[in-house]
Amino acid sequence: MTNNHYLVPGAKKGMQQLKQKVMAEQGYNVNANRPDKAKYEMAQDLGVPLKKGYNGNITAKQADKIGGNIGGQMVKEMVQMAEKSLKNKQ
Repeated sequence: MTNNHYLVPGAKKGMQQLKQKVMAEQGYNVNANRPDKAKYEMAQDLGVPLKKGYNGNITAKQADKIGGNIGGQMVKEMVQMAEKSLKNKQ
């Protein structure tokens, strides 16, 4: 369970949609009802022993393998969205 807090009301849904889009582009089947399922699938593909609940036993390097690609792609996508928004305002 995560404790993410969003500054903008309604941002959580948009962030989940962005995560689903990026993960789908990476070849993972993301179920809207169970979005975390893809995370465990990715971990298994990468040989990372991720399980539901506490995962303090995995290394930072292993955690980065799971979240690094997706997080990096999400940031890249958000930067492109911001650039497009700025360009449209001009």
